[in-house]
Amino acid sequence: MAPVLILMGSQSDWPVMQKAAEMLESLGIKWQAKVVSAHRTPDLLKSTMEQAEQDGVPVVIAGAGGAAHLPGMLAAYTAIPVFGVPVPSKQLKGLDSLLSIVQMPKGVAVGTLAIGDAGAANAGLLAAQVIGSFDSDVRKRVHEFRTAQKEKVMANSDLELPK
Repeated sequence: MAPVLILMGSQSDWPVMQKAAEMLESLGIKWQAKVVSAHRTPDLLKSTMEQAEQDGVPVVIAGAGGAAHLPGMLAAYTAIPVFGVPVPSKQLKGLDSLLSIVQMPKGVAVGTLAIGDAGAANAGLLAAQVIGSFDSDVRKRVHEFRTAQKEKVMANSDLELPK
């Protein structure tokens, strides 16, 4: 299977988008990251999605800040599921990115995650869940991840909380 594509509009988005890569790695899923700007490299954006279609990429995770057109433009060129991660911006702390990504017109779907690190990690987890719908080994690893999360919470459930 082709790796999950992690795309971002700028190299400066990597500290956030790296969380998606880390989640995918922890679940044994291969990934590939690239910088593709919706505004500065539109031809590269189109050819990247054409290649992804040919290669059988199962999921695309796209991080973008500010105007955040990348996830929507990617989705316009493919039937591959695209998950958008709003990258925090300096001016509006990612709210601008979130609103841009979540406001897709009817007929062009982008799954939108939370702003920042949590959204990127959950995009990786959601990509694994999609892959797990047809790959039982990945689904098993997602279940194991969830069990580990539960056990971690349960191990701390009896802690004395400050008053």
